[in-house]
Formats: sequence, C-alpha cells, structure tokens
Amino acid sequence: MKDISLYIHIPFCEKKCAYCAFNSFCAKDDVKEKYISLLCDEIKRRKLPRIVKTIYFGGGTPSTLFPAQFKRIYDCIYDNFDVYDNAEFTVECNPNSITEELLKCYKSCRVNRLSIGVQSLSNKSLKKIGRLHDKQTALDKIKLARKYFDNISCDLIVGLEGEDGKALTGYAKQLLTLGIKHISCYFLEVYQNTPLFKMIEEKKYKPLTDEEQISAFEKLSNYLIDAGMERYEISNFAYPEYESKHNTNYWKRGEYLGFGISAHSFIDGVRTENAATLDDYKMGITTSEKLTVKEEDEEKIMLGLRCNLGVNLKELKVDLKENPYYKDYIKQGILTEKEGLVKLNPMFYQISNTIISNLFEK
Repeated sequence: MKDISLYIHIPFCEKKCAYCAFNSFCAKDDVKEKYISLLCDEIKRRKLPRIVKTIYFGGGTPSTLFPAQFKRIYDCIYDNFDVYDNAEFTVECNPNSITEELLKCYKSCRVNRLSIGVQSLSNKSLKKIGRLHDKQTALDKIKLARKYFDNISCDLIVGLEGEDGKALTGYAKQLLTLGIKHISCYFLEVYQNTPLFKMIEEKKYKPLTDEEQISAFEKLSNYLIDAGMERYEISNFAYPEYESKHNTNYWKRGEYLGFGISAHSFIDGVRTENAATLDDYKMGITTSEKLTVKEEDEEKIMLGLRCNLGVNLKELKVDLKENPYYKDYIKQGILTEKEGLVKLNPMFYQISNTIISNLFEK
C-alpha cells in the first residue's frame, strides 16, 4: 500500500489574533462537539487503503480541545487507518492552553511532536498583536512540554514593530536553551479585514519595512545556522533529524488527506478543498481540480526550490535548461546543478518568488 499523510483542521481559538486571516473562530462547547462529530464522519467516509506516515493537527488552536475531545478524534483515526508505529504525529499548541493534563493525553495518544506558537518573547509585542500569553507563560509552558516531548518546534514572526535582528536572535537563543529542536520563522503578512491592517492604517502600529524584515531575518538565520541548525526550507530551521516530515511530504508532492473545514487533499493527482464554512462543510461541499502538465511542472519547481530537496530535472516534462534565465542563474551561483538535481542557493531565498517566476517563462 502507498504511504499517506493526514491533516486535521481544528478551527477553534480562544481569541483571534490581530494579524490572523486563517479560517479560525471562537466557539461554544456545543459547536465544538458538533464539529468533532462531522470531522469523525468525514474521516470514516474518506478512509483509504493507505498507510499513514504523518498526522498533523493544525488550526486554529488544536490545544483548545479538551483531552476527551482530542482522544475521540484520535480513536477515529486509528480505527479507520493503518498508521506506522513510528509515524510523526504533530499537534499545534498555544502556550496559554497547554496543561499537564493535555500533555499527558497527547503522550498517551502517540503524539510525538509539538508545534508551539510563541511568535515573540516581547510582552509589548504579544499584547499588541492580541496574543493571550506573555513571555513568562511561553517559557514556562515550553519547560512543561519538554518534560513529555523532545521534538518541539516553535514559531517566531519576523517583522513585528520594534523587533530587529538583535531582538529575534535573543528570542531564538532562549528557545534553543530550553531544548527546542525546530524553529519556523515567518514574515509578518498583513491581510485586509484584520485588526492589524486597521491598526496600521490608523498609524497605531508600525511593522518593520521590507528591508528591515530581510535584515532581521538574515541575522536570525545566521544565528540559527551557527547554532547547528539547517535551513531546510525558506522559513524552517531544524537540528539534524528534526525536520518536519509532514511538511516535507507536502514539498515532495506526496499524497495527503485533509479533514475539516478548508482542509486540502492531494490524491491520485487531484487536489481537493473542503468547504470554508460549517454549514457548507456539513453538506459535504468540496471543490477539486486536476493539474495540467504545465501546472505540475511549475509546482515541482516552486516546491523543490523553496527547500533543500531541489528539483529533479528528469521529473519535469519541460526542459528547464531552455529557460532564458536558467544559464545566468547557474553562472551567478543563484542555482546549482549536480547530477540532474537543481537547488536554489539559500543566500537567495529572500527573492525566491522572483527567481521561480522567471523560471516559468519560456
């Protein structure tokens, strides 16, 4: 049987952050119970003869579920799918919702990796962007989680007001000292119809400029690499053997099933997206598309170059060497090619969108 990854979307939050544009919302217990029932129904309905190699609970904030609610979903997965004994099993958590009871539940349910949304270790920043935890809570909850889990990832946002490279490297140092094995560093994205967008319009918040963000990211990146981490994807750093296997499956274009509202799936070359609202999700509404050969090539190039996997020229239908930019990129050291495998020099990750877009041109 083929391998597969599973993604479980938990859209619930205690409070929506000022910058968040994800499909997440606050909900009462009865809504959560109804959603879990729908989720389990979908898992049963869409089970496939595949062996599960990774499971990922994302959101929203999965750690807002009570242990009994989490176990209900866990039981449904394991009752309907064959799962490898060593499958990577990740749950996203926010510091304020981590409890010892919850960690014990995760441990008993074979969870072996946590992804904790720290975002910043500045109390001023955390308050401004609407996070419910402060610095000390984040550090304390990480220490608690480390009692149960070795494989923990933390998120940091690059671009928050007043947080330059020096500040970010200071946060990273504190996280690594606590035994964190993986750090995801995301550039701040400002979406319309979010409180942060309004704050910026009203001049109540001033994020870093693009140039300042790049400078801050470079300092953070250099620090993490010097500390022994590898930048194995544009935004992700990890010690050896601690790379996210789930995300790597996405970048390899491996198959995956997504359950819950707005969840995506990729099976037999077809991409499917679940409905974005509870009412439509309840009705089983989905959209799907089969990529063209050209779109598949472009996706292979885009995903391969954004991480250290690279692009295997033999897997492309198009001859990338005929692209007008390709030879120049090789000469300039922007791209490297060895035994038919093309990689993007990490020094140019910050302009990867432009480089990749140029490679799509004929």
